[in-house]
Amino acid sequence: MKVSLAIPTGVLLEGSLSLLERAGVSRVTAAQLGRRLFLERDGLRLVLVRPADVAAYVDHGAADLGVVGKDQLWENPGDHYELVDLGFGACRLILAVPETSPIAGPETWPPLLRVATKYPVATAEFFRRSGHAVDIVRLHGAVELAPQVGLADAIADLTATGATLRENHLRVVAEVGSSTARLIANQASLKTRSGEVQALVTKLRSAAR
Repeated sequence: MKVSLAIPTGVLLEGSLSLLERAGVSRVTAAQLGRRLFLERDGLRLVLVRPADVAAYVDHGAADLGVVGKDQLWENPGDHYELVDLGFGACRLILAVPETSPIAGPETWPPLLRVATKYPVATAEFFRRSGHAVDIVRLHGAVELAPQVGLADAIADLTATGATLRENHLRVVAEVGSSTARLIANQASLKTRSGEVQALVTKLRSAAR
């Protein structure tokens, strides 16, 4: 039975495929994957899923291993083991406000700060640690609009280059957390198929940047 690895579509796909090639595991390009949902090659079964679904596939045993952004694990802690920081796909979860806002450091935050975000769990934990009250507005689309129309005082969102923030006239006032791609494993797979799974983990760990 082939070891199965869930890899995410989107921004981490190229990094995941590059990791497999550096590890000498498999040479697969995004073009070769095309619109396929899974591909079996070189003794490995690749399962291509949305980033938010990787942890679920691993937790429920549909994949032995998975490559997923730490930002997704903040929101979906699950029952998997987090094994390796793979080092690519770096970005930050930041707190940002409009350029014209009087809000800066924590000493300027209102008693109850309203924050719009797609990352409510990580955002709530950040404010719990800081001891500051927060009213979280969970959104699923572009959060940059929220402070511009009065829905929120600030946003908590991912940024890699800051370009989207600048385009929307937002400035960073705090860093909530930092994220990179991580290798996660199904608990049962590590126990019942430890030889095959650990062999792949070792190769991927050695190839991680």
